[in-house]
Amino acid sequence: MFKRNSGPILVPVDFSTDSLAALEAALSLASCYGADVIVLHVIHDPSNRPGFYRMAQAGASVLQSMEEAAEEMMENFLAENAIREKAQALGVTVIPRLVQGLPVTQILRMAEREGASVIVMGSRGLTGLSRWLLGSKSERVVQLSPIPVMVVKAPKDNAEENQAEPEEADPGPGRGEE
Repeated sequence: MFKRNSGPILVPVDFSTDSLAALEAALSLASCYGADVIVLHVIHDPSNRPGFYRMAQAGASVLQSMEEAAEEMMENFLAENAIREKAQALGVTVIPRLVQGLPVTQILRMAEREGASVIVMGSRGLTGLSRWLLGSKSERVVQLSPIPVMVVKAPKDNAEENQAEPEEADPGPGRGEE
């Protein structure tokens, strides 16, 4: 896929379990190839709340500037998941980056600017109407990227599977097939 020491691995994150799975996969890949990992969060300025993210602090909802909130969220994401410690154990350098703009555009720009060898990103795996309405950032990056893109899905736990497919859940005693 790429050569040893050929360029960093770019990992766009939205702080979800899917982006965490992508980041952990990228760390493993980086340790094999001697690459750095750039952890990118794109601050997307929503039209209904321009310039601010809503943060819950001490039981109250507080508006923070988007940059401050995103920086705090990135630090919490890296700390809560022990990313720096995992990277250090693997001999990998993690470089957090925040940029503003449209996610797909900024991911591709950052990959080009940094000379990335590969983009590793999570995917929620939306289907049907949700996918049509929300789109798929990972799909667009795969379509438009001139470099390889690895899409990672987080393993789903049983609670999520049961919510996604309630008709397959155990009906309980006396409610099954007779």
